Amino acid sequence: MPVSFDGELVVAISSRALFDLEDSHRVFTEKGVDAYCRYQIEHENEVLERGVAFPLVQKLLALNERNPGAPRVEIVLLSRNSADTGLRIFNSIQHYGLGISRAAFTGGESPYRYVPTFGTHLFLSADPGDVTHALETGVAAATILPSKVGLNPGAQLRIAFDGDAVVFSDEAERVYQTQGLAAFSESERAAANEPLPGGPFKDFLAALHHIQSEYPPEHSPIRTALFTARSAPAHERVIRTLRAWNIRIDEAVFLGGLDKGAFLKAFGADIFFDDQRGHCDSAREHVPTGHVPHGAANR
Repeated sequence: MPVSFDGELVVAISSRALFDLEDSHRVFTEKGVDAYCRYQIEHENEVLERGVAFPLVQKLLALNERNPGAPRVEIVLLSRNSADTGLRIFNSIQHYGLGISRAAFTGGESPYRYVPTFGTHLFLSADPGDVTHALETGVAAATILPSKVGLNPGAQLRIAFDGDAVVFSDEAERVYQTQGLAAFSESERAAANEPLPGGPFKDFLAALHHIQSEYPPEHSPIRTALFTARSAPAHERVIRTLRAWNIRIDEAVFLGGLDKGAFLKAFGADIFFDDQRGHCDSAREHVPTGHVPHGAANR
């Protein structure tokens, strides 16, 4: 009987997001593929250091420990390595005790074509091109940005999102970009009772909500938050949209243009997703951050 991921949250992650592969990537960019292959094979018994997304993956996999007979999360590794050079990566996975058994090693080609095939809800990569291709297939995807922030020590998984062009479509963002703040505010006030269309991360947020719904709110292993530059009166449409979708968001912070970084640190985000690179560069000084190259701000 074929294996099915029905009911599971599926997260695909690149090897460079999971582990620190900067040294070997430098060999690839400076000396070419043959030197890279030799380097990986020569070092295949050396454990790789944790990458930016490693703590997030640990917390996602920890959700399975709550229901050993019915796992809630599947992590799939996608890598441009060949199976031969990828042996070091699986050795490191085993060293850290990560419950990852499925992978695609594509021998130098982009692995994004396997993202929808695995039924992925979220794809994390260090390669912006792969992320853009995944978004074009309709999968939530983000480029993991370099960050040296400390780990969030709590056991609860905490995920934070920007609103427009991430959870919601960029419909409102386009008004702001082309007509300015006053027109944006007036447009959102007039459309306050009309739910926003979904953005690339709507289905991922819904999958998180599905897991959350199995627990009382005070005992949920997942906490979500929305950090948006919106302020009153543009807040109302956001609230009504989430209500119409029947999706729970635990915290909503309407910053009215204030810098998000310190607020994300106060929330203790394990990862934050935003479409605007400027916001991401600020956020990654405080929390692990994924840039979502989608919408008006990225055209």
